[in-house]
Amino acid sequence: MGQKQQPTADPIAEPKKRRRVGFSNIADAGVEAKECIKIYLVSRKEEVDSADSFCIDPIDLSSFFDEDGKIYGYQGLKITIWVSCVSFHAYADITFQSTADGGKGITDLKAALQRIFAETIIENKDDFLLTFSTETNLIRSIISSGEILKHKASNGHINNSNSHLEAANSDVEVVRMVVGSTAAGHLYSCLIPLVLLLVDGSSPIDVIDSRWELYVLIQKKPDQQGEIQCRLLGFTAIYRFFHYPESSRLRLSQILVLPPYQHKGYGRYLLEVLNNVAVSEDVYDLTVEEPLDYFQHVRTCVDIPRLLVFDPIQHAVSSVVSCMKEGKLSKKIHIPRFMPPPSVINDVRKSLKINKKQFLKCWEVLIYLALDPVDKYMEDYVSVISKRVKDDIIGKDSGTAGKRLIEVPGDYDQEMSFVMCRSQAGEASSVQMDENETTQEEQLRQLVDERVKEIKLIAQKVSVH
Repeated sequence: MGQKQQPTADPIAEPKKRRRVGFSNIADAGVEAKECIKIYLVSRKEEVDSADSFCIDPIDLSSFFDEDGKIYGYQGLKITIWVSCVSFHAYADITFQSTADGGKGITDLKAALQRIFAETIIENKDDFLLTFSTETNLIRSIISSGEILKHKASNGHINNSNSHLEAANSDVEVVRMVVGSTAAGHLYSCLIPLVLLLVDGSSPIDVIDSRWELYVLIQKKPDQQGEIQCRLLGFTAIYRFFHYPESSRLRLSQILVLPPYQHKGYGRYLLEVLNNVAVSEDVYDLTVEEPLDYFQHVRTCVDIPRLLVFDPIQHAVSSVVSCMKEGKLSKKIHIPRFMPPPSVINDVRKSLKINKKQFLKCWEVLIYLALDPVDKYMEDYVSVISKRVKDDIIGKDSGTAGKRLIEVPGDYDQEMSFVMCRSQAGEASSVQMDENETTQEEQLRQLVDERVKEIKLIAQKVSVH
């Protein structure tokens, strides 16, 4: 087969125009929502556009935008959002240089913001500023139908001084409201944007379910005219479960102290009031839904002083401490876990409403506090903590049963077909950390170190108070 004949070049022929095909090497990479959005909490209209306004930072906004959490199609995008602490309305100021579809479309900013703020967002800035005067009595009006709860200190006396709070000269109250009521439902609806933004992994509660209760933390302060104003500092949402035969269980589902008032003792104050409610109403217990580490720390710091003055556990703690002082536990093959007796666990739940899981976290702190001098027995104490952590993570080697997963055949999804059962004594657990023994030991050591550090921190804070 011959080659295709190439045309002969004509030196005097007019050169043909060539079409230039360009390929853009600039793709729209998008911008992270948190990089172009700033959210401010403001209590007065003068704080809007002010450099002194309180900025909520850091905050994760990725879940409210495209699948990868980015905004596309904008150049020089800047979104500033103000949220009123008076009416809880919001206003968004959106500016950008230009828009262009770079291959992933142009993000609908209005729709994205409404996924967060819904009907609380106001499009006109002047209307937003007007709410600072028209809605000034919103909180006072809403809580007027609620029940004011007195705070009772751990010694049993009513405490109205709030001396442990940074704002000692303020009048701080907790008001309980049933969410099924119109007022409480309206208040929670106003707070939903802050719940979505500031409470990890949260979703709005059912505002028509009367088993939900709001415990609203407010501060009463006179304004320049001498009129008492109510400022919302935070709240917690509690669900009241029925417990057979005629009791109830309280479960803390959401708790939020507004960012400007955090780290001032208000979260602790809320927890103390909830403990008082649980005891005074003789509920079965008070539990917490998936507590984060920081909240768990505060919760334990609240519970330890209550346990220290609870007589039924003193003998159990003293017994453990005596055993630990007898000899070198760290040199023994089998280290006991020193669990509290079941009767003590039950007494704590019945009298203090602290459930078993929480009490066991406090139990290790109580033992640490009772070891005097603690440095002398620290090696044995760490051995006991290490034994407990190892049992919890990879199962028990002997004496009692651990847990393991067994895969079973299934037509639906092989990866999701399993049953959980208890391992018999001596059986290996299928819960694994790392196949490398050295790495596994290092991971366990790190977990133990973190737990001991947390215990020491709690003990230090409790001793100071």
